[in-house]
Formats: sequence, structure tokens, C-alpha cells
Amino acid sequence: MRWSITARRPWMIRGAPAPKIIQDPPDHVPAAVLDRYATGGAGIGADALWAVEAHLEGCAPCRERLGEAVARRSPETMSLLSLVRANLATEVDRSPRMPARWYPRRVARWAPPGLWPRLAMTMLVLAAALGLDLVDSSGLMPSLVLLVAPVAPLLGVAAVWSARLDPVHELVVASPRAGLYMVLRRTLAVLVVVIPALTVAGLMAGASPARWLVPCLAFTAGALALGELIGLHWAAGALALAWTAGVITPSVLFARSSLLLEPASLPYWAGLIAVIAVALVLRRDAYTGIPTSD
Repeated sequence: MRWSITARRPWMIRGAPAPKIIQDPPDHVPAAVLDRYATGGAGIGADALWAVEAHLEGCAPCRERLGEAVARRSPETMSLLSLVRANLATEVDRSPRMPARWYPRRVARWAPPGLWPRLAMTMLVLAAALGLDLVDSSGLMPSLVLLVAPVAPLLGVAAVWSARLDPVHELVVASPRAGLYMVLRRTLAVLVVVIPALTVAGLMAGASPARWLVPCLAFTAGALALGELIGLHWAAGALALAWTAGVITPSVLFARSSLLLEPASLPYWAGLIAVIAVALVLRRDAYTGIPTSD
């Protein structure tokens, strides 16, 4: 079950226009409406109230006029705000300071802090798989790098949209760019790190990118689509477990590569990606809600 960010304000739904109560010109909230809003919104209809709030979010002059209206029409509110400000300043001074970020602000916009440990773990798994491939002098065993490559990004993908792994997840969901756009952007950050590492490891182990790249993208897209239903970290874990049990384990036990990683299977993987892309587009608003349990 998900709680929608847009439930209280229909004008925030994509494509739903806000009711027209703002004057044009000068395209600002009328003073009388702003005064009533400053004193609690008495006499303002629900549609007009939503329109005022929508306008205030993007209009600095009207927010300044609202502050003046509150000071003029509701001195008790100003007293309460002053008290809250003073108490909050005291609590802020007493609370410990947050540690300085070790990564640039621009990087933080593309990846949550919880993603970095998972990317580091992915690199360790790839290094271990590459090491085992390099020490296998017989050449009879299938390449572990090739077997791991399709699901390698899933460890990082699980962290791009998870309330458990992102301490500010609710704030991110409520941000203007929340939803599939943010999920895809963070997923791209994962792929930008993982795919070059896979390419280097695969070339060193003799596993051509032509064999694993399309399955890798298919698993990544599949995790995003399934994550809309059960949560992204659960989806990534389920797909990784299924691949491990159904492909990696039998390939290692019987010393033969899976047909799913042969070049002949690539058109089927590409078709699967196309189907998943359509599903993602049709359910693109699924990532704008906060799951009640994650």
C-alpha cells in the first residue's frame, strides 16, 4: 500500500491545471485573498486554496506579501513563530554537527549516500570473480565474470530508491523531480560505474561485452519494473537470487555456460527490454508514492 504525495493537492498531479484565481495581470494573489489565507483560510474555497498554495510555492514576492499579511492580521501567529524559532535555534546549537561530505554536491544529486558501500561491494565481487577466472588454467569452467555480469548492477540498483537504505527517502519522494525520472537518473549513476568495471574485467577474463551487456540491461530494467510492485530492493534481491539459483549454480556445477548467455539469445533479451520499457512508461507514477512498509 502506498501513500500518494499528490493526494492532498490535485493540482500537483501531472497535467492537472490549478484553478484560476490568480490575477493576470499582475499575476499575483489578490490582497484580500492573501489576508484571508494568512488568518487561516476562512472563506476561501478548496479549489482557490489549492491555487493559492500552488502559486505561493513558485512566487517569492507573494510569499513576502504573505509574511507581511501574517504580521499585520495575525500577531499571535507571529508570536508563536518567534517562540518556535528561538526554541529551534537552541536545539540546533545543542545538536551535534553533521560530518562533512567527502563527495561533491553534484555527485550527491545523482546517487544517495547508501549507494557507495554497495558499489564498493560490487567491485569486490567482480574482483573475486576475475581472480577465479584468471587462476583457472584449465579453461574448462565457464567464466564467472560472464555469469555474474548480468546481475552485477542489481546490488547498487537496490539502493537507488529504498526507504530502508536512504535516511532522507521521504524528503526525496516529496521533491519536484521525484518518481521514475529520479530512479532512472540514479540507476544511470550505477551503470556508469559498474559497466566500465565489467568491461575491463570481462576483457581480462575473455568474456566479450557482446555476450553480457544486453542481459545486464534487461535485469536492470526488470528490477525497476518489478520494483514498482514490491519495492526496488526486494525486486533486485529476487532477480539476483533467481539468476544465481537458475544459471550461476548449474553452470558452475556442470562446468558449462548457460544458453541464456550465448549470442543467439541476445534478440530475446532485447525484446524483453522493450516490453519492460513499455511497462515502466505505463506505470511511471508508481515511484511517486511512499510505501507504508519497505
